[in-house]
Amino acid sequence: MATLEKVMLPPELEAQFQELARGVEEVLPRDEFRQKLLEAHNKKIPLRVKAGFDPTAPDLHLGHTVLIQKLRQFQQFGHRVLFLIGDYTAMIGDPTGKSETRKVLSREEVEKNAKTYKEQVFKILDPTKTEIVFNSTWLNTLKLEDMLQLTGKYTVARMLERDDFAKRYAAGQPISLVEFMYPLMQGYDSVALQSDIELGGTDQKFNLLVGRDLQAAYGHRQQCVMMTPLLVGLDGVKKMSKSLLNYIGIQEAPGDIYGKLMSISDELMRLYYTLLSDKPVADLEQLWNSIAKGRVHPKQAKADLAFEITARFTSAAIATQTAEEWNKIHNPKERGLPQDIPEYRYISGAQLVAIVKDAGLAASNSEARRMIEQKSIYRVDTDGSETAMDDYKVTVTESFILRAGKRKFIRLVAT
Repeated sequence: MATLEKVMLPPELEAQFQELARGVEEVLPRDEFRQKLLEAHNKKIPLRVKAGFDPTAPDLHLGHTVLIQKLRQFQQFGHRVLFLIGDYTAMIGDPTGKSETRKVLSREEVEKNAKTYKEQVFKILDPTKTEIVFNSTWLNTLKLEDMLQLTGKYTVARMLERDDFAKRYAAGQPISLVEFMYPLMQGYDSVALQSDIELGGTDQKFNLLVGRDLQAAYGHRQQCVMMTPLLVGLDGVKKMSKSLLNYIGIQEAPGDIYGKLMSISDELMRLYYTLLSDKPVADLEQLWNSIAKGRVHPKQAKADLAFEITARFTSAAIATQTAEEWNKIHNPKERGLPQDIPEYRYISGAQLVAIVKDAGLAASNSEARRMIEQKSIYRVDTDGSETAMDDYKVTVTESFILRAGKRKFIRLVAT
């Protein structure tokens, strides 16, 4: 497609483009993407929108749903989603961002994980506008001569332009030839599916552009690529990951989903709204303005987001009940104090971590420290207000009521 200086869209399509581009890090090429939207509208032919997921773990978390939510937006605008389960490529392992060769999954592991993916994605996607495809369908049929033809379309020098490959090569770390095959196979998926748009995280930029290049090499019209940021996990630092224990699984109990979302920082809340909420761009701008002017408290905005996400993966009724239960537990006035609070006497000046452990609120010092760092320990003042005690090294010298978790109370008495 020829380079386009500026593609003007009618108001309806411009509004669609702004929604689709919301929370997106990069669209390549941007005007070509706008042109595709215009052509699809004029010809009344839906775009074929592809996103691939390697079933390397059995459960999806909110980090995965950033892309799935974007696919849902395309569906709402009338386009066709190709939800690609990389059952073949999962057995190679995506080397993106890795400093060492990936562990190879067995066929049994991949098939088990793929089954759960199919069950989970329709919590978000419209099944009538979704085609679930497996890349083993075409990759299994490639003969040696086909594979050689595919490898001939890319050079080692091009592969080493990838940042992670370049770093490993410079450090003398091994890179298997199989790992070079991964971006080629992901790119070939776009050839096989003749996708118009491919979605992926920012860490997938190289692989997504390989798909675009291979489509041209095979004489197909090139896809545009849309890259979303990686969702930051509950720690507010690293990307959401099950291995880092900073994730929210979409199949977790409603109380866990709601509670984890209520635990995020105000800064992280804004990112989560942008990447996860169904609220239109205009509504989000109004929300930010209301928070800035003090008309909406950040805690209420966070509660609204927690309700929206919990309802998405359960139901509105369950989310309502979950919110009520959470408020009862976490609102001191609603919760009240038990009539008989056990007393624990300690020597003034003891460290908080020792008190939590010795009072029987934790089985070990390490567990006590974890509870404190995760803000599960609160000081309850005489007026019922609570303050999180998040410094495990702090020394305690006063008598007061201490709450651990949701419902455990201890009356501390300094001696």
